[in-house]
Amino acid sequence: MPPEPTTDNPSTTSTSTSPSEQLLQEQQQEQQQQPQPQTHTHHTLPPPFTHTPTPLIPLTQGAEALVYRTTFLTPSTPAILKYRPPKPYRHPTLDRRLTKARLLAEARVLVRCRREGVAVPAVLGGDWEAGWLCLEFVAGETVRRVLDWWVEREGWRVKGKEGEGEGEEGEGEGEERDEAMLDLMRKIGRAVGKLHTTGVVHGDLTTSNIMLRPSSPSPPTSTSPNASPNVDEEEEDVSAYLAGTIVLIDFGLAAQSLRQTQEEDRAVDLYVLERAFAATHPTAERLFGEVLRAYGESYPGAKASLRRLEGVRLRGRKRSMLG
Repeated sequence: MPPEPTTDNPSTTSTSTSPSEQLLQEQQQEQQQQPQPQTHTHHTLPPPFTHTPTPLIPLTQGAEALVYRTTFLTPSTPAILKYRPPKPYRHPTLDRRLTKARLLAEARVLVRCRREGVAVPAVLGGDWEAGWLCLEFVAGETVRRVLDWWVEREGWRVKGKEGEGEGEEGEGEGEERDEAMLDLMRKIGRAVGKLHTTGVVHGDLTTSNIMLRPSSPSPPTSTSPNASPNVDEEEEDVSAYLAGTIVLIDFGLAAQSLRQTQEEDRAVDLYVLERAFAATHPTAERLFGEVLRAYGESYPGAKASLRRLEGVRLRGRKRSMLG
């Protein structure tokens, strides 16, 4: 007897699949096998920030904390909310202990700095169990943005003066502008020196964590690469803006240094700031010498920290060469 035809094999059915349909099926199977993209975790803010009359404006999101601009107690009191959300990869008990310890350490450092006269944000409130800290809002710009603006403005000024030949007046204006920026560098050096005088090391001393609270009401506008600014802007406006107050922010990695390690920790602080200048503002790296000069004159123990900085630099270069 002839074998009975099988009907369970799709390839032997009367309805054959076209090549285009087969290709479409293969693509769908490949898409199903590919891992799905991860979605961002939406953190639920703790009370009293769950429902606020003022919307929270996200500023930064780091590995440990989320930073928002908001208000505190009254809608007319601007503030910065620093929230450390729970880490699902840590044991809940350990996570709560670490969050509480780090928030308390940051708050204590800020309170100590304010008491010693260091310009840092004031602590407005906090809940160690809920994982948040509310700080004073510092109006102004980061020194990183100020340096970006200054370097860009200087570039447009040189470009606008090319071929025109500057006389004595132009040279005098350039010296006045440079002196205003050098004075800002001196204020940074003195601010870091005052911080170290209190026995506190910042731990992440970059130009993004140093604010300029300007005395001038209007901050500089960042110029677009496609539009040149007014290169003949009044020098008084530049000097007035740069004549602001230096405020140190983001003390999440700060520590109160022990006497045995003070010089080393201070030198590392300076080295981190020096590397920030070299990495983000290579054309303004020459200004950092003025920071160190003012730092060396800010308190009696500064010279020892500067000598230790040489050793930190050597170790940093060896690490860069060896990878």
